Amino acid sequence: METSEGAGPGVLLATAAAAVAAAALGRSAEELLAEDAPVAEAMGERGGGGGSAQQRRRTAGPASASGTGRKQPRAGGEPCSAAATAESGGPGWAPSRGAGDGADPPDGAPTAADFRCHRLQDSLLSSASGYSNYRGILNWCVVMLVLSNARLFLENLIKYGILVDPIQVISLFLKDPYSWPALCLVLVANVFALAALQIEKRLAVGSLSERSGTVLHTLNLLTILCFPALVVLAVTSITPVGAVFALAVHTVLFLKLFSFRDVNRWCRERKPPRARVASGSQRANGEVAPTGVAYPANLTCRALYYFLFAPTLCYELNFPRSPRIRKRFLLRRLFEMLFFLQLLVGLIQQWMVPTIQNSMKPFRDMDYSRIIERLLKLAVPNHLIWLIFFYWFFHSSLNVIAEVMQFGDREFYRDWWNSESVTYFWQNWNIPVHKWCLRHFYKPMIKRGVGKWTAQTAVFLASAFFHEYLVSVPLKMFRLWAFMGMMAQIPLAWFVGRFLRGNYGNAAVWISLIIGQPIAVLMYVHDYYILNYEGSQ
Repeated sequence: METSEGAGPGVLLATAAAAVAAAALGRSAEELLAEDAPVAEAMGERGGGGGSAQQRRRTAGPASASGTGRKQPRAGGEPCSAAATAESGGPGWAPSRGAGDGADPPDGAPTAADFRCHRLQDSLLSSASGYSNYRGILNWCVVMLVLSNARLFLENLIKYGILVDPIQVISLFLKDPYSWPALCLVLVANVFALAALQIEKRLAVGSLSERSGTVLHTLNLLTILCFPALVVLAVTSITPVGAVFALAVHTVLFLKLFSFRDVNRWCRERKPPRARVASGSQRANGEVAPTGVAYPANLTCRALYYFLFAPTLCYELNFPRSPRIRKRFLLRRLFEMLFFLQLLVGLIQQWMVPTIQNSMKPFRDMDYSRIIERLLKLAVPNHLIWLIFFYWFFHSSLNVIAEVMQFGDREFYRDWWNSESVTYFWQNWNIPVHKWCLRHFYKPMIKRGVGKWTAQTAVFLASAFFHEYLVSVPLKMFRLWAFMGMMAQIPLAWFVGRFLRGNYGNAAVWISLIIGQPIAVLMYVHDYYILNYEGSQ
């Protein structure tokens, strides 16, 4: 390799360094020397022919901080590795850098960050990663759920054929075409509503004392619950489904008139009575038109029947009203009502009835393993029917009624499916009932000095009573399965709230819905089948 004698010691030093690097990297010395020629010429011009050792150290310069796993320059002028020399483009000496030596790698030179492919991070499914987008897994769960239920549906069709019979639904409401006891009970409910209105009118004008009004309201409310129950138990022509419908109407009427009495009493307790004008507010279904009614101007048949048909249990003098009826929204909800009603009937006839019939023998033989298997098999369709019923009633049906009546408050449910405690579920799955319990039952007890735990237990007791009332009376048998199922929610709520959190609490709520409440309903169906069909065979 030829070099110029006049190039100076800098060129000679660069040539030697290039030779060493070429030996390490397999490249020719001419190629490396050509890359370092500008640096060598600059050193030759500064250092002249001889050059000092200090100049040579400065000429070497700091090594570039490129490459991963390479030795970094050390203080005191110790030699670096050949790879470091080749990457830095200088000789094999790396002097210590002071604070003032701010030499940067030349433009285009690789740095250590250019070769990194790893960083500190957690696995995606670890909780510490903060990842929360499981949309694909949710879609997978939906696909698996559809496929598994499609298999069960196909198996049911192959085994039993088509069992859906729309004409049979009529027989669920009418046993005798010339006897309509359930409809007569619904019509009689108007008498109790008008009686409550007359009592309030007498109280408003002062012709009736508060004590006498309280007694009359109490008798009227007790009659609302007792009279239809006695008729159902005494009349043989009424069907269980018709009885459930009639008792449900009277139960709703009881809760509404209870609220009607309380709100009017609160208005009378104000000295002097003042009108409470509802201010308009912006809602999702349009602006609410401001209206105002003062007590006792609210005591009219028109106002009372608006409240009785409105999708709420809590009475107000001025309800929020939507400005118009949205026809497209109403038609969609009507279509959902009809579709899901037919789907409910079809699933009950096609899926529930044959499964219940097949579960009679294990109960009769007390085969516990088969009983558990049948209960689990019944829990899935029962829970699916319950979910469809929730959507049909709380979303489709109540929205149809609210839209027709231009009722503005459409919060009939909240996100109960995200419940992490049993208490949260009961507070959010049925908002009309929850508001009534909170306003007319729980808070009055708290104001009277009753403890929170006692008040919550009393609310569950009242709920357990109405569940038993709506099941045992129509079936004309008293097994207390619904009552015990509701009361079991109290220790379950304590256990879940104390020991389970987050997803574990939510899973416990879902298990209680899938296994707990459907079992109580299925036990009633089993007992009813035994009493009315097995005994007659």
